[in-house]
Amino acid sequence: MADLGSAWAVTESPWTPAHQAIEDGDIDTFARLLDSGADPNEKCCGVTLLIHAIDYEADTAIQSSSDMSVAFTAVVLAYGASPHIPNEMGVPPGEFAQDYGHMLAKRLIERFS
Repeated sequence: MADLGSAWAVTESPWTPAHQAIEDGDIDTFARLLDSGADPNEKCCGVTLLIHAIDYEADTAIQSSSDMSVAFTAVVLAYGASPHIPNEMGVPPGEFAQDYGHMLAKRLIERFS
């Protein structure tokens, strides 16, 4: 009989603490990490915090059929994230937000550009 226990093994998160806070939807921890010195332009797995924030906000809204929040995007921009660093495919954050239909994020990014 196969050992099924290994299929449920806990693995270490590939994300940095700030990226993990986005994944967890934990805006308070995210803000605290940035306030404590986390780099607002850090990349993890080729993704900046700003791109990750846009992706998380849009995905969450789409999957739950709710309005898109802009909280993570606003916080990371307020802490100095560059609105010009593209994703791994060369798409800048404003265009990424527009392609995702996240117009609140797109307009906010334009104000920081």
